[in-house]
Amino acid sequence: MQKDENQTKYSMLKAFLKDEILMGNIKPGEKIPSENTLAEKFSLSRQTVRKAISMLVNEGFLYTRQGKGTFCRDRTASRRDSRNIGVITTYISEYIFPRLIQGIDKVLSENGYSIILKNTGNSVEKEAACLDDLLGNDVGGLIIEPTRSALFSGNLKYYRALDRHRIPYVFIHGYYQLLEDKPRVVLDDEAGEYSAVEHLIKLGHRNILGIFKADDIQGINRHKGYARALADNGIMYDPDKVVWFHTEDRFTKPCIAVRDIISSGTRIDAIAAYNDMVAVKVLEQLGKLGLSVPDDISVVGFDDSYLAQNNPVKLTTVGHPKEKLGEAAAELLLELMSGQVMSDSAAKEKVIVPELTVRDSCVSRPG
Repeated sequence: MQKDENQTKYSMLKAFLKDEILMGNIKPGEKIPSENTLAEKFSLSRQTVRKAISMLVNEGFLYTRQGKGTFCRDRTASRRDSRNIGVITTYISEYIFPRLIQGIDKVLSENGYSIILKNTGNSVEKEAACLDDLLGNDVGGLIIEPTRSALFSGNLKYYRALDRHRIPYVFIHGYYQLLEDKPRVVLDDEAGEYSAVEHLIKLGHRNILGIFKADDIQGINRHKGYARALADNGIMYDPDKVVWFHTEDRFTKPCIAVRDIISSGTRIDAIAAYNDMVAVKVLEQLGKLGLSVPDDISVVGFDDSYLAQNNPVKLTTVGHPKEKLGEAAAELLLELMSGQVMSDSAAKEKVIVPELTVRDSCVSRPG
């Protein structure tokens, strides 16, 4: 029992010192407090302190100089020479992500780099763990899809730490508003949604239900496109015809809301869904209500995923150049790593304008 308690104590001290190093509070070349000082500060034995320090030395975070003390190792050179790139996405094995990662890997592998792939499940806590782990690795740079990018991020300290350690990173798909000056590769989500809603309006639809994700910046910008398309075509914005959902209820709330709105007698002749995944779920819900797509209600999606192409009713949807987006992010990161693009340069942002792919889920309505 005593042995387990001692192990917990040195593990806690080790974690504390490592976090201070990773967050940049203990800087490269800086001497850490002596064993006696640490033992007194944390009420530990010198043996416990020595064990924690020894482990950090073995892991390459600290080094000792005989008679001088223990110092924080400068890992800049090993990061610069690293052939590993960290890639953090919200998901890996589903939807658009395999092809996105394929695009990233294509460019990086052609340039002699390997990727360390991690996913957050769109969890802020998991994103923190991923960033912490990669800060502890010798990676040359990072490509990051931010988690819940429309919300305030509790992980800003990790991004500040990346800046302190001069580890370049590129956001993909979205960005945090407090870090909007950082390099990024994104779709023009507003323009994409505008084109989808305008297409519905040109087909004669006037009562268009919009469904959007509230906790990422893509959802916010797609809603802007929806609202702007209505305004530009003289259609009054009706908040009762807008459904917001979050990550946790993405599989339930859109369908429940569609059922309730239609059951209430509200006139709906078209639905602009946040993405293809939501659109397909909505198609299923409409079928349960005895409604046919597109005969009764037209539906548009976003992302041009395999779901849009393989659904029984082929889905009209906004394109998502998945490989192209991944390739662009990898190319921008390599430019940052080589010094071709400075962090304050206008070239740090690449915006790809998506195009609408018209299939079978929309028909014209008589005026």
